[in-house]
This record gives sequence, structure tokens and C-alpha cells, in this order.
Amino acid sequence: MKIGFDHKKYLEEQSKFILERVNDYDKLYLEFGGKLLCDLHAKRVLPGFDENAKIKLLHKLKEKVEVVICVYAGDIERNKIRGDFGITYDMDVLRIIDEFRSYELDVNSVVITRYDNQPATTVFMNKLERRGIKVYTHRSTKGYPTEVDVIVSEEGYGKNPYIETTKPIVVVTAPGPGSGKLATCLSQLYHENKRGRVAGYSKFETFPVWNVPLKHPLNIAYESATVDLKDVNMIDSFHMEAYDKVSVNYNRDIETFPVLKRIIEKITGKESVYKSPTDMGVNRVGFGIVDDEAVKEASRQEIIRRYFKTGVEYKKGLVDLETFHRAKLIMEELNLKAEDRKVVIPAREKASKLKEELCKNEHCTVVAIELEDGTILTGKNSSTMDAAAAVIINAIKHVANIADEIHLISPVILEPIIKLKSETFGNKTTALNCEEILIALSISAATNPMAQSVMEKLSMLKGCQAHSTTVLSTNDEQTLRKLGIDVTCDAEYSSSSLYYNN
Repeated sequence: MKIGFDHKKYLEEQSKFILERVNDYDKLYLEFGGKLLCDLHAKRVLPGFDENAKIKLLHKLKEKVEVVICVYAGDIERNKIRGDFGITYDMDVLRIIDEFRSYELDVNSVVITRYDNQPATTVFMNKLERRGIKVYTHRSTKGYPTEVDVIVSEEGYGKNPYIETTKPIVVVTAPGPGSGKLATCLSQLYHENKRGRVAGYSKFETFPVWNVPLKHPLNIAYESATVDLKDVNMIDSFHMEAYDKVSVNYNRDIETFPVLKRIIEKITGKESVYKSPTDMGVNRVGFGIVDDEAVKEASRQEIIRRYFKTGVEYKKGLVDLETFHRAKLIMEELNLKAEDRKVVIPAREKASKLKEELCKNEHCTVVAIELEDGTILTGKNSSTMDAAAAVIINAIKHVANIADEIHLISPVILEPIIKLKSETFGNKTTALNCEEILIALSISAATNPMAQSVMEKLSMLKGCQAHSTTVLSTNDEQTLRKLGIDVTCDAEYSSSSLYYNN
């Protein structure tokens, strides 16, 4: 994919802007919108963007920064999954803490928001505290969002414990949206003001991009990524009124701005310096775009991927029909079709052909992958391996210039694994999945130079596109993600069996 984004220029612009904000206050509470770590959405729609750009920026400012992580108690209770990694939000909090520490950033604490003694949340809090992590709990704020006098009082934010911080920049982040980051920042502003300190609030945003047109595919891709939240991009009317300039923001920030402005003014006792939601943000990502056409095409492909993802989530019962219809409407808005994703038609055509040959009523699973050179390969289910495993073997054989008929893994290695699955574990399905076949291949590599040479080509699959004609197992989906492959699935199960690994 063509590079469309200058990562270095973005980092310079963004760090400069943050430091300018800090100079106005004793302490700046910086809410991070979107993913602070592993921002794979930004990486996909802005070719050239470093998925860890934000944390690398903070690493540069590490002497001035400490981190507070928020997580909504309700998300822990219902085991909400972070889609990019397939892990629950509570587990993602642990992962985030480890990542911050690896970048030498101080993690101050974890805040459990809207806590109401939920059992699973209490267990998670115990786990954190017994590992030496400070935990604070915030209940629902009385009077929020309309009764400003109650919110900014001892009955509102005053009920929350004060989080002791020591550095001039306090980054407030979370595993995902709706985690209570804004409320935590405002609660801290209230407590700082009570202590006579000059504290400020700002938001580190990436999407929507305020200085890119409203209907630019990059901004529409953000709507596609947040269909479950019903986010809609809008012209920031407050910014237009204050500065007579067009700026893009999204509905939630625009709708809450008047109340947010009143709350900040009530806390500080003076007029807010912010005239619009756009003012509140620190977002220089638009200045890093160097090839607009490359960004547009990358964004269109992301919208298609999101459409497939929402379709699978609807099939699994994770989202409602309205959310799926919204994803479809976004596709139609840009005249996009599922088949505009290059790997879709080859996968479906191969599956259809196999179904005719085998006269099967069940869906045949075929996975197609597009390699860096544009070659499209497919893999299908067999008694030895599933389709995801097959396509990976076919792909690394291709890039290593090894003939398809050559077997890389000896039956001496495969048979004991299949026997373990069937006889010891009692699995009805014994075909090896993607992870298992790669482990078997790595064992073969110890004695087989050809297998070793193929293993070394795995890194060449990073950034490749893949599509499956049926819903992949969680294990296969996660393994493909670990390899850096962007995979989508048709919203069909491979079997009528109700007990399906997903």
C-alpha cells in the first residue's frame, strides 16, 4: 500500500501543541480519545502511521507525564471485548499497564467508573490491588449531565476520591469508549481547584480529523468504526460561530460542549478559554497527510472491513440490526460493495466450486489472502488443517518459492498432535488450526532446513489482506491478527452445529 502519512512530522506537530497547552496550567489533564496503544484503525486508514505513535510521543515527554486508566464497571461485568485483540476490557487494562511500563511511563492508578459493587468488578479490583496497583472508584455523578450546580458540588464530583498526582501532565486513557475518561478529568479539575491549583483539561484526538472535509472517506471511516456508538460527524457550529472557520467534530462532543463549558466555568469561576469542542482538542493528524488519494483508498477499504466485522457481530448477537444497517448505509454512501475488497470474490468462487464438487449442504470454508506482490492464494478445510492454516502454509510456500506439492511438516509430527486432540482431549474436530500448524511447522524447522526457510518468511505476511467465506474461530482470527494480517469474514457459519468456537 502506498504511504500516505508522514509519521515524523505528525509527532513533531503533536508534541509541540501539547507542550503549548501545558504552559498555561500547573497541571493539564489530557484525555486520550481512541486507542493510545496499538491504534490499528489509524494505521489502516493512514498508511505510514505508527500504531504506537501516541505512546512514543508520551515517552519523549516521560519526565512530565503520568497515566490514569479508566474502565467502566459495566464493561467488566459483561465481559466486553476489545475487537483488535479479542480480549476483555479488564485484561486489556493489565496489558496497557505493562505496555506503559515498557515505555518507562508512570502508571498512577486505575479508576473504576460508575462502580456499584458489581461482583466481577470487585474481583478485578482485588487483583489489581494485590499486584500493587492503586485503585479508585467513582460512582455515577449525581445530577449529570444537566444539573451543573449539583455536579460541581460536594454531592457531585466532591463524592469522588481525589487522585493524588505529581507530574504536570496527567494522561487519562481507557481500553475503549464510554469508560468515563471525561468525568474523571472533570472530577480532578474540581478537586484541584478546591486545593487552589490551576488545572486545565484538553483532549488528545485523532478522529474525526477536524481539518479534513466532513465527507472525506477518512472521516467516514471513523463513523464506520463507531457504528455501535452511533457517532455522526458534524460541522462544529460553535467553531464556525467563534472563528468563521469550518471544522469537523462528532455529535457527542458537539452536543455536550455547552454543558461541559458550563461545568468548567463553574469549577474555575471564570470564562472558559475554549470557544468550541475543536478548541478543546489537540489534534494535528491532518497535517501529517502527504498523499490524500492513498489515504482515501485506505479509508474505503477500512469501511468495507468494518462492514464485514459488523455483519459477523450481528450474526453472533453482539450488535443489533440497526447497527448493521448503519454499517451498510455507510457503504452505500460511498458506493462501495463487499466485492470491492479484492480477496472476497476469489474466496467465494473457490468455496462455491468446492460445494458443487462435493455436493455439500454445509458452507465450505475457504480463506483467500492477497500477498504484497498482488498474488491471491486460497486455502480450504481438510482433515489435516483448517482453511486459515492452509492458506498460511500456501502463502509462505509461495514467498519462499517452494512447490505446492512439497510437504513441509512430517506425518511423524502431525499424527501425534491429531491423536492428542481426538483421543486425549476428545475433540470432534481434529483438523489443526492456524496456531497449531505453525507450532508443528516450527518443530519441523529444527530438523528440516526447508521448513526453517519458510518460517523465516512469516514476517512477509504482515499487512496482507485475507477473507474467509465463513466465520473463523477465535483462535484462527487472533493468530492471523498476530501475524499482522487484516482478515474479514462472511457472516455464515461453516456448520449447522450450534456448539461453535467463536
